[in-house]
Amino acid sequence: MACAAALSGLLAGFASLAVAELVSAAVRPESGPVTAVGGAVIDRTPSGVKDWAVQTFGSADKVVLLGGILVLLALFGIALGLLALRYRRAASAGVLVFGVVGAVAAAGRPDGSATDAIPSVVGAMAGAAVLYLLAGRLTAGSAAEETGGPKDRQRTAAGFDRRGFVAAAAATAAASAGAGVLGRRLNASSGAEAAASRSGIVLPRPASPAGAVPAGADLKIDGLSPFTTPNSDFYRVDTALVVPKVDATTWKLRIHGRGVRRELELTYDDLLRRDLVERDITLTCVSNEVGGPYVGNARWIGVPLADLLREAGVRAPSAGGPADQLVARSVEGMTFGSPVETVLDGRDALLALGMNGEPLPFRNGFPVRMVVPGLYGYVSACKWLTELELTTFDDYDVYWVKRNWAREAPVKTQSRIDTPKPFATPSPGTVRVAGVAWAQHRGVDRVEVRVDDGPWRAAELAAEHSADTWRQWVWDWPATSGRHRLEVRATDGKGRTQTAERVGTIPDGATGWHSVVVNVA
Repeated sequence: MACAAALSGLLAGFASLAVAELVSAAVRPESGPVTAVGGAVIDRTPSGVKDWAVQTFGSADKVVLLGGILVLLALFGIALGLLALRYRRAASAGVLVFGVVGAVAAAGRPDGSATDAIPSVVGAMAGAAVLYLLAGRLTAGSAAEETGGPKDRQRTAAGFDRRGFVAAAAATAAASAGAGVLGRRLNASSGAEAAASRSGIVLPRPASPAGAVPAGADLKIDGLSPFTTPNSDFYRVDTALVVPKVDATTWKLRIHGRGVRRELELTYDDLLRRDLVERDITLTCVSNEVGGPYVGNARWIGVPLADLLREAGVRAPSAGGPADQLVARSVEGMTFGSPVETVLDGRDALLALGMNGEPLPFRNGFPVRMVVPGLYGYVSACKWLTELELTTFDDYDVYWVKRNWAREAPVKTQSRIDTPKPFATPSPGTVRVAGVAWAQHRGVDRVEVRVDDGPWRAAELAAEHSADTWRQWVWDWPATSGRHRLEVRATDGKGRTQTAERVGTIPDGATGWHSVVVNVA
């Protein structure tokens, strides 16, 4: 009977989640309890743990989190099912507790509202009813629940309606599966309009096209990252458990706040009608450890951000403007804070509409995202942008600053060995050691490699496209047999060589030299 009781708890949890999924289709996909609780967990997780998750699981960190939540819910359901053998009403009430947690999490999200609590509440009520009914089949009238006496418990065991329980459990599973599948399809169809709006976009020719990539900028060496990162390979690091699907035909951007003389409200078509610029820009995530993968280079097309701010009457702090922070908000409530002075200093800060010749992919911020060369993404690269507010660093702390990351975060000079890979086994002779180096908005002036703490040797640099893009490099190593350690360092366009001091990513980016160990055999 214990196995049947555990199964009843699992089915109650399944029913609860399935009904909540179905109801969320009438509210919005992000209001589902698992997504809402997962988002709340992310918000309350210490920065160090988040950084560890990104480093350990990469882009699968959200899948791992959701899987962990489902496992905990399954264990919770099993426990309630076992409890229902003796205390049916109390166990059913326990399912409602799950609903309260989901409702509070959904309504309390940065972009949440009271209506977001509805799926969790309705789903919990369904789950509680399922557990109460299935437990009733197990206890055959639940005499033990009324008196708690030994004779009653014996009657309960003897009165187990096995056939009735199996029929009720099968019906519950089928109905829950149907509700879950229907909910998933409805939620998927809710993004159909957004997908249609994206597929119908034809990006205009930029008024200021990007210059041709120099022939020598991509060395085309096996194992070396290509100069332009394909959209499918571009890194994704964010807190969104469900990628927002925003309809470009209804999207709007509001620009307001301190020092704004004329508030602006712009549609996607408004941006398309402006003079667009196209630029190759490398982006880097602050969670990128030394030698890490969270850096990529793409060709972006968009509207110069400085032009929009000046149109709104914004002045840089050095010119007497009252705001020194530009707060960007995404549709799911995430906030980013960029220095106004940096955005207005002449660099190619963009509201990007396209990436590598196509409208932004949903995972990379469609319909509009920010791109600011020279700043780590957590202070500048807001995806799914919907609002820009002028304020000050003293008046407002954005999401990551509240979690002890630095307010201002210029990208640090870094370099990486792409080939040979760690623990590779090349043959003796000439081995091509190659990689990339970046120091956005300063450029890379020199890259050096050394073997086993020996002298630094200058690598051959690929042609430079701009100071805002990474730069490939290669060094031909006369490799000898044995175990060797290769290290790389770069010097930026201002003559500053990256430090050897190894520090983690918190609070403003990692430092240190990347190294790999190989066995020449």
